[in-house]
Amino acid sequence: MSQRDTLVHLFAGGCGGAVGAILTCPLEVVKTRLQPSSVTLYISEVQLNTMAGASPNLVGVAPSRAIYFAAYSNCKEKLSGVFDPHSTQVHMISAAMAGFTAITATNPIWLITTRLQLDARSRGEKRLGAFECVRKVYQTDGLRGFYRGMSASYAGISETVIHFVIYESIKQKLLECKTASMMENDEESVKEASDFVGMMLAAATSKTCATTIAYPHEVVRTRLREEGTKYRSFFQTLSLVVQEEGYGSPYRGLTTHLVRQIPNTAIMIATYELVVYLLNG
Repeated sequence: MSQRDTLVHLFAGGCGGAVGAILTCPLEVVKTRLQPSSVTLYISEVQLNTMAGASPNLVGVAPSRAIYFAAYSNCKEKLSGVFDPHSTQVHMISAAMAGFTAITATNPIWLITTRLQLDARSRGEKRLGAFECVRKVYQTDGLRGFYRGMSASYAGISETVIHFVIYESIKQKLLECKTASMMENDEESVKEASDFVGMMLAAATSKTCATTIAYPHEVVRTRLREEGTKYRSFFQTLSLVVQEEGYGSPYRGLTTHLVRQIPNTAIMIATYELVVYLLNG
């Protein structure tokens, strides 16, 4: 893949992530506040200041998605010379490698974002600023503190793999149907609005399946990122959450998460595909 192609996917991924984040940020905050151990489930408090952490959230989403889609496209192209370009192996390995790369590069930003979103639950108090939050994390845990929750994020790569394997499969089926239709009518294949609607539906369907299966890692990650908690590792946290709060606790906030993730993913993927299409002519 040429340097221009990489830059196209970086830019398109950043655009997709940013647009999705801007439109669904309030639901992201609500979901995060339903996941921690100390949450008090009062609707008025959950709704309070739902735009808290919006700027760090956008700062995290844009580079994360840019890195992810650039890595995914690069990896997919390289693996296409080894496997069938449209095979499940290519999509699985590419999604896993892209997820690992994006998580490793942006975990500190997501830790700060989570802290800011959780801090905003306090009424009548001055909210924690991003720079102050960075200083507190460094003073308490040093550089290692910025990578809390990374093990849970790595576990979440399974969600990414499931999502993109299903998405690419549906996308390929839609493309095959359109190609067959065009050949029958002897028409030239061009992108239409309906193609992007199809991609949105494919993204929404695949993300729903993936999130439902892998959601517990989201709760574990939030717990690990809480300030001064008893949670230390992925499996220790998962076990403790189940023991203390019951078997349904790893799915706390799932409904809100799905309500946010379905439109977010559909918007993000469609924006990404549109930008790539426009830039590549």
